[in-house]
Amino acid sequence: MSRLYGDPIEVWTRDGEPSQFVWRDRLYLVRRVLDHWVVAREWWKVREGDPGERQFWRVEASPGREAGSYELRFDTASGGWLLMRAWD
Repeated sequence: MSRLYGDPIEVWTRDGEPSQFVWRDRLYLVRRVLDHWVVAREWWKVREGDPGERQFWRVEASPGREAGSYELRFDTASGGWLLMRAWD
């Protein structure tokens, strides 16, 4: 079962992929990337000089021993990360 969030998170990357993130004051270590995809923004919402992409990452991560699946989103326009969804 998954839950939707849309919470802002702080993410560290290594070789262009998320390696760890902080969500609700807990540090999660990314064990592996399960999927990655890019969604282009609608052309009328793209600002000049900005590709207007949102990059999505589905990762397996854990704050301790038990891992879960998490969907992270990076917005190229704002440079911000969100935790979009979590699976139990």
